[in-house]
Amino acid sequence: MAGRYQSVLLFGAPGVGKGTQGKLLGHIPGFFHLATGDVFRSLDKESELGKKFLEYSSQGLLVPDEFTIRAWQGYMQQKIEAEDFRPGTDLLVLDGIPRNVNQAKIVDAHIEVLRIIHLKAPNIDEMVQRMKKRAETEGRIDDADESVIRRRFEVYDEETAPVLSYYDAHLISDVIAVGTPAEVLMQVLQAIVPVYRDHFGNPLG
Repeated sequence: MAGRYQSVLLFGAPGVGKGTQGKLLGHIPGFFHLATGDVFRSLDKESELGKKFLEYSSQGLLVPDEFTIRAWQGYMQQKIEAEDFRPGTDLLVLDGIPRNVNQAKIVDAHIEVLRIIHLKAPNIDEMVQRMKKRAETEGRIDDADESVIRRRFEVYDEETAPVLSYYDAHLISDVIAVGTPAEVLMQVLQAIVPVYRDHFGNPLG
């Protein structure tokens, strides 16, 4: 399908480090990182979409697909118009979408998934503590309540984990997200730099 964004998906349970890896990749020429969570948090809290985000995230639930896709599409268009994202030369690194199989089907019309980085961390309790600390330092109210955090893990297992089965297994690269961000980044780059080179050439020019 023509006109789709060449994309890599950062995939994994809450707190596994998708945002950290996405931000690191976003500083490398040729990679554009878009975190759906940041899209929602940037919304006017008094707007329709902003109220929906708070309503669902405060319960640890996923925002309905209609609102998620609408917010994502609007944000993407803004970034293209501002020339922050150049589809012809940038690899789109998506963090937080698709979050269920229905979203995966919808975004098929907009993205071509070239690689899925499946970040894995074995210790859930460690991730819960990481998210609580993040809530304190970044003021993220959706991560402040441990019961809400643990509900997010349940939602991930029920709704998001099955997304992996929607895509061809050969697209998936498992990365153990244990160690320093730089150590994890080395593994991520090993998986996606060849993909970038195949489609765009040398990311460093």
